[in-house]
Amino acid sequence: MIRRLVDVAVSSLVLILLFPVFVVVAVAIRLDSQGNPLYRGWRAGKDGRLFRMLKFRSMVLNADRSGSAVTGKADPRITRVGHFIRKTKLDEFPQFWNVLIGDMTLIGPRPEAPSIVKLYTPEQRRVLSVKPGLTGPSQISCTEDESMAVLSSEAAERYYIQHVLERRLAIDAAYIRNRSLSSDLALISQTIELMLRALLGNGPRAHPSR
Repeated sequence: MIRRLVDVAVSSLVLILLFPVFVVVAVAIRLDSQGNPLYRGWRAGKDGRLFRMLKFRSMVLNADRSGSAVTGKADPRITRVGHFIRKTKLDEFPQFWNVLIGDMTLIGPRPEAPSIVKLYTPEQRRVLSVKPGLTGPSQISCTEDESMAVLSSEAAERYYIQHVLERRLAIDAAYIRNRSLSSDLALISQTIELMLRALLGNGPRAHPSR
């Protein structure tokens, strides 16, 4: 109950205070490429329930119909503005709406596409016992392998499944077993640090895109 109250309070505050920033980002996306500035992608939530996760669109229109669900940095579908908002994590900010309406929580496991969740073992599906998070331990801890950054979208997806996914799920499972207020506060602090590093041009510890 307390977690839900915090989710509602924080997400409401962020959506109100950063609304001008959202407008600027949306206009920049629209000027850079055709299409809706927002992208609504299917993700698996608590207990495997599907929901539409909001993001600022960082790729060309209908990119999900012309490639895999996993993208490396060099994916040609990413727009000029898209590279910036991915690096600074601004593309993730519309997910505060998902937090507000209850699809997601502030801190939790990484929300994955249904095509990826189908590959989970019964043991790995335990990460679906809680709501996915806007940020979380696997998003922070699993750094992007440099070889993945130059792969095509199809090769990036294979690499992600073969070399990254199991590690991510293990980290998220450990978080669920030991989650606490102190661990959540630490993860929030690390997330803010990553965003500040990116905005200041110091380079965040990048992680695979959603």
